[in-house]
Amino acid sequence: MKVSQLITLFACCLLSAALALLAQQTFFAPAVSAPDSSSLSVAERNDVARRSFAKGLPADFTASAKAVTPAVVFLRAYPSSVSRFEPGPRGSVTGSGVIIDERGLIATNRHVIEDANRIRIVLGDKREYDATLIGEDESTDLALLKIKPEGKLPYLTFGDSDSLQVGEWVLAVGNPFSLNSTVTAGIVSGKGRSIDVLEPEDRIESFIQTDAAVNPGNSGGALVNTSGDLIGINTAILSSSGRHQGFAFAIPGNLAQRVLEDLRDFGEVRRAVLGAYIQGVNAAQAKSLGLKAARGVLITGLRDNFPALRGGLKVDDVITAINGTAINSASEFQEQLSRYRPGDRIRVNYVRNGRALSLKVLLRDKNNNPRKLVGREEVQD
Repeated sequence: MKVSQLITLFACCLLSAALALLAQQTFFAPAVSAPDSSSLSVAERNDVARRSFAKGLPADFTASAKAVTPAVVFLRAYPSSVSRFEPGPRGSVTGSGVIIDERGLIATNRHVIEDANRIRIVLGDKREYDATLIGEDESTDLALLKIKPEGKLPYLTFGDSDSLQVGEWVLAVGNPFSLNSTVTAGIVSGKGRSIDVLEPEDRIESFIQTDAAVNPGNSGGALVNTSGDLIGINTAILSSSGRHQGFAFAIPGNLAQRVLEDLRDFGEVRRAVLGAYIQGVNAAQAKSLGLKAARGVLITGLRDNFPALRGGLKVDDVITAINGTAINSASEFQEQLSRYRPGDRIRVNYVRNGRALSLKVLLRDKNNNPRKLVGREEVQD
C-alpha cells in the first residue's frame, strides 16, 4: 500500500472517531436532572424561589413610578369629623390626591375632604397650598379640588380602565400613614366589585379590586398601569383590622374621568337615568329566560314615562350591553350608565323570550327631563 493511501486511511479513521465521539456526547449522554430540592439548603431553595418568581415580573417598575409620583399629592383636611375611612389626628383627616391638570386640578375621594373648612395640599417638591373645593359627588365618592400654583404642574392622564385584565400588574401610589410618595405593586384581582361601602341609595360601586398594599392615607391616590396611565382612584380597603389585608378597591378611571369632568364644568354631576329597576341574573333565571349563560341584568320594574319604558323595554327583558359594552352585573350596568348625560342616546342590547334584540333610548335626568347640553346652556331635546 502506498504511503499516500496509508495517510488517507489514517485520516479517515481519525475523522470517524471524532464523529463517533461527538454523536455520543450529543445523542447518548445522560440528561442532567435538576437537583432534588430536598438536597438543597434553605438558602438555596429560597434563591431558586426568588429567581422563579422574578421570571414572572415585568422588566421594571421604575420608569412608571418615577413618572407618577410627582403628580400624587399629600392632603390634609381640617377641621373635620372623624372619617370611618381615614381616621387621622384629632380634628384632621389625611389622604392623597392626584393632579389631573397642569393648572392645578386635583382629584381625591369625597370622604377625605368631607365637611372640611380648610384643605391643605403638599406637593412632591414640598410646596404647600390651600385648595378650593370645585365639586363633590357622594354617589361615587369623588371630589375635585383646585390650587393656584406658580407655573405648570406634573399631572397624570387617564388610561382606558375598561381594557384592564384580571391578573394585570398595577401600581398604587399615595401617602399611607403620612409616608409621602409610597409606591406598591400588585395585580388586578377583580373588576366590577360592589362592596356596599358607599351610603347613598344611588351609589355607583363597580370597583377595580387589587392586592397592591393600600392603607389609611392612600385614599384619593392613584392606581396606574405599568405605563403610568391613571386607571383608578384608590378608595377603600376591606379589613377586619383597618389595615391592609390583601383587598383594596379603586374607582375605575373611565368612570372617574366622566364624573370629574362634570364637576369641573358644572360643579355637579349631570347624571342620566334609564328608569328601570334591575337585578343580576343567576343560572336558574338564565335557563328560564332563554339565555346561553348567566349574564346581563334582569329588568324587574319600570318607572312610568321614563326612558326605558318610552324606548320600548319591558319587564323580564335582560339587558346584555350598552353601546356595545357587555353588561354582566348590576354594578357594571350602573357604571356604564353613569358615563352618559341626560340627552344622550344609547343603544341597548337585550334578550326577550330568548331573542337577541336592540333599540335606542333617549336618557333623561332624575326629574325625567331630557336636558341636552350645548356649551354651558341646557336645551330641551
